[in-house]
Amino acid sequence: MKELLLRKPRNDGVEGRVNKKEVFEQVTDMEEKIGQLYQQLGDLKNHLGELLEENHRLTVENHHLRNRLESSNNHQTKEKSGSDDSQEVAVGEGYDNLARLYEEGFHICNVHFGSPRQDEDCLFCLLFLNKSK
Repeated sequence: MKELLLRKPRNDGVEGRVNKKEVFEQVTDMEEKIGQLYQQLGDLKNHLGELLEENHRLTVENHHLRNRLESSNNHQTKEKSGSDDSQEVAVGEGYDNLARLYEEGFHICNVHFGSPRQDEDCLFCLLFLNKSK
């Protein structure tokens, strides 16, 4: 029995070549799989970078929208708290538009409204502009 355990298995060379060939094929297959996994890892890394950039862009956009909403809410609160202030803003915008029309050469008075001025100042228009201030 001792002889059986100490005896080396008989190898005629064919079995060794097959095992080596199988091992080589397994290593080659594993190498291909590792290459594919490396490619997938690279793709995931690129996708993650794109997602992080989009997340940053959306975070910045969200921040700007929140600031805009907050300022809009503050503006509406101010309008509700003082109705006189909102009337002044409306008068200011109208005044600016009328002043622009007058500077472009048109009458803004009720007598000649919209008609072109003849390179002279109109007392009615000037009175109206001074009254609006």
